[in-house]
Amino acid sequence: MASPTPLAGKVALITGASKGIGAATALELASLGAKVVINYASDPTPAEELVQKIGSDRALAIKANAGDVGEIARLVEETVAWGGKIDILVPNAGICLMRTLEETGEEDFQRTMDLNVKGPYFLAQKALPHMGPSSRIVLLSTSLCNWSSLTPNYLLYVTSKGAIEQMVRVMAKDLGSRGITVNCVAPGPTGTDLFFQGKSKELVQRIAGANPFGRIGEPYGVN
Repeated sequence: MASPTPLAGKVALITGASKGIGAATALELASLGAKVVINYASDPTPAEELVQKIGSDRALAIKANAGDVGEIARLVEETVAWGGKIDILVPNAGICLMRTLEETGEEDFQRTMDLNVKGPYFLAQKALPHMGPSSRIVLLSTSLCNWSSLTPNYLLYVTSKGAIEQMVRVMAKDLGSRGITVNCVAPGPTGTDLFFQGKSKELVQRIAGANPFGRIGEPYGVN
């Protein structure tokens, strides 16, 4: 009979894990036996509530900017000091600025690329020395990269997520010889704070109507 806790003894680090898909991922991994590090950017309350839900002996909240290399290095160091290693890495933190080409400022571009592209890249780099064979890196893209009906204001967001998809393809080859699996999850529109931000009720309903189930996905459905 399969173990109800197949991830017992494993340590997972998830960025942007206090809410949405990140929080759902932390809960799922913890339910399977893993110890989890819940990274958050600013408000500690949701992260600490998640730690209490999982158990303070099996979860740790760490504040860090997941788009800053120095902060990323510290996040990894604190994770390893607590858990001893990293078996599962989920660079989940992200930003979605709705901008057309003409509306995009250099600061908008830099913020998006720092958190959505540079962050995952250097998180993987800093975590790598602490990851052994059979470890996993799971990055997040979006099914929007394949939608032909996207509105122009998704340009900046899908540019960053397109970079993630190519990163995964090559990183998988780079790390495969070490026995480390790298893959990508590309969920459709999911009911998170990030998704709802800046969208009218009418737009949300239109997006939901494009789903065969006629609804927006739920964070727990991504795991």
